[in-house]
Amino acid sequence: VQPPEKPLQAEEWNKLREDFQSPEIFEEVMLNNMIRCNSPVDVAKSLLTQLAKRNGDIAYNVLVKYLTLCVRQGQVSEILDVYDIMKARFKILESGAYNLLIRGLSNSNQWRMALTVLEEVKKMMIPSRTSYESCIKAASRHQEMKLAFELYNEMLAKDVVPTLDVLQSFFDFSRGMKGAELQKELFGILLYLRENQIYPHKTFMRSIKLWFESLPGGNWRGHLTKIKDSGQCPVCNHQLEDSNLTEEEYSNLSERIIKDVIHGTDTFRKTTPEELEAFQTFVENRLPFDIVIDGLNVSHIKSRRMQCENLFDAVNSLAKENARLLVLGRKHMLMNSSNWKTEIMKEMQNKADFFFAENISEDDAFLLYATLRSGKHCRFVTRDFLRDHKACLSDTLTRHLFRKWQRGHQIVLKKKLFLCFSQQPAFRYDCVVQTTGDTWHIPYKDVFEEKYSYQVPRKWLCIHQK
Repeated sequence: VQPPEKPLQAEEWNKLREDFQSPEIFEEVMLNNMIRCNSPVDVAKSLLTQLAKRNGDIAYNVLVKYLTLCVRQGQVSEILDVYDIMKARFKILESGAYNLLIRGLSNSNQWRMALTVLEEVKKMMIPSRTSYESCIKAASRHQEMKLAFELYNEMLAKDVVPTLDVLQSFFDFSRGMKGAELQKELFGILLYLRENQIYPHKTFMRSIKLWFESLPGGNWRGHLTKIKDSGQCPVCNHQLEDSNLTEEEYSNLSERIIKDVIHGTDTFRKTTPEELEAFQTFVENRLPFDIVIDGLNVSHIKSRRMQCENLFDAVNSLAKENARLLVLGRKHMLMNSSNWKTEIMKEMQNKADFFFAENISEDDAFLLYATLRSGKHCRFVTRDFLRDHKACLSDTLTRHLFRKWQRGHQIVLKKKLFLCFSQQPAFRYDCVVQTTGDTWHIPYKDVFEEKYSYQVPRKWLCIHQK
């Protein structure tokens, strides 16, 4: 149904409705097409008027579609009218309608109304990320940074994860603004990046650099650089934090992981207590290992090859330095099949210890246990980010130590013509945002990545006071 270009009278709408094959959904289909074609609001309004005359009221989902069109076109008075109608007719709205209202109002001169709607939402549910961020951006645009940060901190307190986009907007809108409190809040965002091992992309990094350089009387200068292998910054000569954990940190971490992750409730969902016990006995009798490999994960690195060939290349490459290897496999690998050849599996078992778990087991817990029990030198190979286990670690310090340990011990597989391996990071320094007070070092990526990645960036922004 092609939407009309100008408002129609009731009889014209009725005629179109009668000609339509399913008259009962005519209004919904028509409004969907109006949204698609971005039709003028008054055309949609004439449809709603006719509908109200015929039925005496307008259904909720039809109002939401009309609201979508009004928000898209920034029709503030219409948005407010729809809001009044909805409030009068429905006790509560669902989150989609609230998101629309907040988005539409926050982009207008009535932006404070968006805050009123947000307060209403809070009485019933945790507001969505988009609702919070629309209000934060509206407050920032109007230079109300204190309000913007109140909303941001409230959002974090409710475990609503901010997008990099809104974090970047804080730096953009605060450029050139004075105030110790504001500066403290922005430093807080940088520490949030550190805490969560988030690497800003290039445009976000530039916003941070420009903000520092715009601070009145701050004398900050930013330079893009690469850190030397020794961990020294070539720009300011500052030595970055060491990536190694102290003995005490390491033993605290391994105790906590073995307690929280391995014996915690999450493991037994995918493995049995008997299997876990058999695995622990197997490991304790063969300690220590130098490298622990997630066999199934590695076997998928190149899709066009047999899985056992991928694993075979990995084992060969890593066994070169006479390293003691443990491969975590699955029982189905022992069955001769198109992907798993018995003779290749036998050859691999001469070069590494293998533990074959049930086909439904969870490898990560086994991987962590064997690596941590082997000692500080032991590294592990997987293409996973081990994100689930970070969640099991209940306190911030342990989570920070876990990520730091991971950054220094996870071997990353590089897909090249032939499988070749490089440990990344083989850095002696820790690859996270860090500060000494008069210097900041911020690792960044060239492009935005929605997915968390254990691949550590090589590029850094050094900011120091002259």
